[in-house]
Amino acid sequence: MGPSAHPSWNVAQRFRLTAETIDSTLEEVHAVLRERGRSACTWEVGGSATPTDLAEQLRARGLVDDHDPYVVGMVLGAPPPTPPEDIEAREARDFEEFRAANRVAETAFGGDVGMDDQQLRARYEEKLATGGWKTFVALVDGEIVGSASSTYLDGAVTLNGGAILPHARGRGAYRALVAARWADAVERGTPALVTQAGAMSKPILERLGFRQVAEITILLDEFGKALSN
Repeated sequence: MGPSAHPSWNVAQRFRLTAETIDSTLEEVHAVLRERGRSACTWEVGGSATPTDLAEQLRARGLVDDHDPYVVGMVLGAPPPTPPEDIEAREARDFEEFRAANRVAETAFGGDVGMDDQQLRARYEEKLATGGWKTFVALVDGEIVGSASSTYLDGAVTLNGGAILPHARGRGAYRALVAARWADAVERGTPALVTQAGAMSKPILERLGFRQVAEITILLDEFGKALSN
């Protein structure tokens, strides 16, 4: 559960259910989210989820395919290719760069992530206080044209939200962000990257050496809308 009410920030996953517990699990998830002012979330149903037809069962209960519903889990366990020298990729140095990174993500993904300046400031302060994740930026000629983040796990680093402004694509900024986060993972003693990839990022990540290890179906659950109807 993230700081925004946007469904992509609020995710249910790792399901080991039975046909008899699907409805009660839906109710439980909705109750937890409502307590925190949320009205929608996404369900990430992996290939090992049970029951084996869980995605179909959830669709029958009103969930629908997300905008990019079929993604894969990928892993990188060796250094990625060296990025172009004219691309600078590094951790965001201050709140202004953190805010610029979020603006890049909004532009690249085609929508508002749902946080105002005060919420962004709180999110930035949380990052500084916990150290559980970092935001990275890619710069071309001093302009922040790309953004991405890393979330830290015991044995690996999870890559999230790689985004490049349209006018800067095709120059290596995405590769530079992966390389910067790989270097960061090596420095912290966990030289492995894991991520989810959709239709756009999967071919790029394959060229960088990532291998597919899982298939995931993402379903949108707008349970608040159902209540209002």
